[in-house]
Amino acid sequence: MSRPTSIHVNLERLRENFRSARRLHGGALLAVVKANAYGHGAVVCARALAPQAEGFAVATLEEGAELRTAGITQPIVLLEGIFSSTDLGQVQHQALTAVLHQPWQVQLLLGQAVPPAGGFWLKFDSGMHRLGLDASELRWAVDQLRRKFPGVTFTVMTHFAHADGVNPGALDPALTLFRQAIQGLSVRTSLANSGAILGYPEARGDWGRAGLMLYCLDPAAPGQPVRAGLRPVMSLRSRIMVERWIKPGDSVGYGGLFQARRPVRIGVIPCGYADGYPRTAPQGTWVSAGEEDFVPLAGRVSMDMLTVDLTDAPRVTVGTEVELWGDRVSVSTLAHCCGTLAYELVCGVQRAARCTVG
Repeated sequence: MSRPTSIHVNLERLRENFRSARRLHGGALLAVVKANAYGHGAVVCARALAPQAEGFAVATLEEGAELRTAGITQPIVLLEGIFSSTDLGQVQHQALTAVLHQPWQVQLLLGQAVPPAGGFWLKFDSGMHRLGLDASELRWAVDQLRRKFPGVTFTVMTHFAHADGVNPGALDPALTLFRQAIQGLSVRTSLANSGAILGYPEARGDWGRAGLMLYCLDPAAPGQPVRAGLRPVMSLRSRIMVERWIKPGDSVGYGGLFQARRPVRIGVIPCGYADGYPRTAPQGTWVSAGEEDFVPLAGRVSMDMLTVDLTDAPRVTVGTEVELWGDRVSVSTLAHCCGTLAYELVCGVQRAARCTVG
């Protein structure tokens, strides 16, 4: 029997979550599939969403080229933009839509004889202070690009620094800056990422950018039920491979972190931090086993294996399927217990076998 640890990706739920994002945002919607669709598989997710999504968003040229090779024909927005004139040539070849966020990138585009086949976006810095043009640079860029390429339409986007929370008015300063910056420019806009789509209806633009929420990850509610009726897309599963009894005083795993105070039946699961399960998961973290049981971690998570206490779960034995996260064990709750973010966990899945549903 091959190693039973696997990642399951439910594509029908992915489509359902996209429809929920569309209902909330309205208008055109990009499906963000950067970082291998947050660990879910960029190509398989993009193909599943292609009949619904007006476009896709990625971070890198390589990610965009992968989608084009896979047959994705919709607009693909390159969120990190370009790093050199060579990149601009690749953007043209792949018909990608580059985000221009620095004046030198605008100058590169102005030096081209024809506009990019995939068009371009401009990014305004509304307070994140990572990437983006300021108000005067934005107006200069719009003026120069319209002179160079009359008739070409483009979108001005921003990325909010405070959309992850649920505080009324949190986006007001950024929205005010953005609206002042584009006043009179007659441009299409892209404002809302997942956090803003879920929590800030005032931050709607012509294009929404649904990322985390497509995968049932709510940036504003760590450890809490997600909003908008979103359903988990990924589950990490395995099976009990070994069980053994240890006597009182015996310890389990590296450093003897778990010490038995009674006779304990230990179950070994072939899944560890090389598979994406967090090494920092604390003692007692729940693992779903079989149809009804939950069993606690017992001992430190290692690279290839973890151990659980089966003593109070007599129905769980060798061969029983376990869910490390998914429907019964929320990846957001697990991440919260580990002091990290759910998207760090799903982006980190590496070695487990993969299968897709629907």
